[in-house]
Amino acid sequence: MSNGGSNQPRPTRNEQREAAREKARVLREEQKKRERRNKVLIQGGVIVAVLAVAALILSVILNNAKPDGPGPANMASDGILLTGVDGVITATETPALAAGEAPTPSTPDDSGTVANIVTYIDYLCPFCGQFETTNSESIRTMVESGAATLEVHPIALLTNKSAGTQYSLRAANAAACVADASPESFFDFNELLFENQPEETSAGLDNTQIKALAKEAGVSSLSTIEKCIDDTQFKKWVQDATTRALTEPVPNSDLESIKGTPTVLVNGKQYEGSLKDPAEFQSFVLQATGETFSESTSTPAP
Repeated sequence: MSNGGSNQPRPTRNEQREAAREKARVLREEQKKRERRNKVLIQGGVIVAVLAVAALILSVILNNAKPDGPGPANMASDGILLTGVDGVITATETPALAAGEAPTPSTPDDSGTVANIVTYIDYLCPFCGQFETTNSESIRTMVESGAATLEVHPIALLTNKSAGTQYSLRAANAAACVADASPESFFDFNELLFENQPEETSAGLDNTQIKALAKEAGVSSLSTIEKCIDDTQFKKWVQDATTRALTEPVPNSDLESIKGTPTVLVNGKQYEGSLKDPAEFQSFVLQATGETFSESTSTPAP
């Protein structure tokens, strides 16, 4: 009579142990296979990640190592020379410097009837801001009337003084962009940069704000200038011009180099007076111009 049970004999203890060992062995083998698969997957992921990082680094290197472009047009002397005719300020047109090309100093008017004003400025420099705020309108009047010329050299001494945004360099680049594409607007743009000058060590103006100032200055070719600002197109030129100003003799003067900003010259003589007294600067302009006139009209001794 069947009770529904199995006719197979019950496994012995040894058989049970062997079965348990075999099951454990199979589990171990499966675990090893999973570990090998995971290891392959991880290694593959690491390789992919490494390749992605390498591609990114290579891209950055290639972008930074691209050949230097030309400098801005109308700044062959490393500065833009502005003159006035009938109340209108115009820029002296010059070709762009090729990469690595040395600048060509401008030729000053040595008649003694014109003040040749030359400034080396940094758009983040607070002392430059003081000088510009004090004297911009009187300089504008002198240039518009033809009594003076103005040559502006934007340099970037304070690139590391703007919370990592490199405002000094970006602003100088923007000035070069305007000089290149809309030189007739340079005086107004230069003036607006100082009227809206940020504090030293602040982040400074962002590119959108700088582009808004260019638009306010009435630049032509606005889209070209905006792209030039966003691309920092003349970054290398700004760096090279800054290095030249700090290490090479200042043209048309006795200065061995620029020691700081603002450096202001009138007919080759450095102004070292008050940055906040417009009368003192105007007096210096008259004195320097008068000395040039005396030199130009004096008769050489036999």
